[in-house]
Formats: sequence, structure tokens, C-alpha cells
Amino acid sequence: MPKIDLHTHSNYSDGTCSPEEVVHAALKTGANLFALTDHDTTDGVAQAATLCTEHRLRFVTGVEISTREHDHLHFVGYNIDIANPVFQQFLAQNRQNRRERIRKIIAQLQQADVAISEEDVFQRAPNTVSRAHVADALKAKGLAQNRQDGFRKYLLPGCVGYVPSAGVSAVEAIQHIKRAGGMAVIAHPGLVAANWDFPKWVEAGLDGIEVFYPAHTYTLKQDLLALARKYGLLCTAGSDYHGPRGGRITTPGMQIPQNHYDKLLQKFFN
Repeated sequence: MPKIDLHTHSNYSDGTCSPEEVVHAALKTGANLFALTDHDTTDGVAQAATLCTEHRLRFVTGVEISTREHDHLHFVGYNIDIANPVFQQFLAQNRQNRRERIRKIIAQLQQADVAISEEDVFQRAPNTVSRAHVADALKAKGLAQNRQDGFRKYLLPGCVGYVPSAGVSAVEAIQHIKRAGGMAVIAHPGLVAANWDFPKWVEAGLDGIEVFYPAHTYTLKQDLLALARKYGLLCTAGSDYHGPRGGRITTPGMQIPQNHYDKLLQKFFN
């Protein structure tokens, strides 16, 4: 089966590698199709695209957008016109909303006598800041063993540092992607199964489902494939790679059945 990765992150958001390093990692695994999908920014896309062109790796522009409906209800957009000024303004506002959320998180941690400052966090995030950067700062302070430990101790619902997502609605995320000429896909749907609302999302313009994802079981993938057939949606694959120091999957690339791969190529390049 072909191997692709349409869900990766660089240090322009919460990844731990440069865009070029992410592309090289994908090349090493034999990927045939690639997208860099940083959170609320396309600033690393040009670097990734240049390297993909040099190595003849099929490339599509990408971005990942969070929603306020759940911390893990995200939508990825592909083949977006990254020069679209309205879309870039939308992403800039999302990044500002993120900064405000992180400031609230830091304030709550400080009130709970956790020794962390805004400088500790924001120096780690020159572009898109996230809770992952707070967790990294906690690790650097010796208050957490790694990112996951920082989340568990301080940043998840019920913890002293939790602040709800400041994202847009799911429908708004889809609509912004579509208005920029993109293809909208729900990311890691298995993480938000209780929040599925495919009729509403399809009506808003949803194009696809990230069926093939590291945390998805065989049964879940079959359920998602059935939903894709029901609503006429494309099926994508992504690892959610954050780099070797991201605390998640350590290599990019996901296998995808040939028929779904062919449909993606037709969608992206014809």
C-alpha cells in the first residue's frame, strides 16, 4: 500500500523539528504524498514545499484549525490558497486567541504557586503558541517529566492550569477552509467520537475524514470508512507527527489502501 502523511507539525507550531527536518523524516519512511499542517499558521509551508519539490515528493499545502467545541476537535485544510489575505487574517486572529488562552493558563498556574512565567513559555513559541509549550516550560523547570506529564499534572480538564479552547466553531473552521479554496477534513476523529456531527459538518462543506491515524483501532476505521461511504467523503491518512521529541509517534507516514490514495491524487492534482 502507498504510504502518505497528511498530518504533520513543525516548530512553527508545536512540533519539535524544522519544516525541512519533518520532510526529511517523511522521505526516510518512503512517503509518496505529504502535507505540513501546523496549527493556525502556514508560515512553514514554503520551506516544506521547496524540499518536497527537490526530492519529487508530492506535496499539498496544509493547516490545522482547532475548535472551541472540544480540545481535540480539529479540522485540517488542504490545497488552501495560502496567499489569501482573508484566510491569513483568520489564522492571525486564531493565533492571538491562543496567546490570550495561554496567558490565562499561566496566570492560573501562578495563582496555584506554580513557578512559571510568560517568558518561560512564549520564548519557545515564535509563531503559534500552545499548551505543549507550557508543558515544555514545566519540564524545563523540573515540574514535569515530559510534555505528557505536564499535561496530566497541570493542563487537562480538572487541573489547575486548564482553560477551555479559544477556537472557532467546527462549522466556522470548515467554512474558512472552503472559502480559501481548500479541502476540509476532520482530524483524528476517534479522539472526539462523542462530538461527531457529520450531517452538520457535511452541510458546511466537509470533504473528508482522517480515517488512517495511529490511535484508530481496526473497528473504528471500519466505522469511519462506513461514514465516508454514507456521506461521500474522501479518506485520508496522517500520523500527527510532532518530531522525535514530541512525545508521540516517532516516525511519520501512514499506509493507505490504493483506492483511497488514487482518489486523493485525483482530488489534489487534477
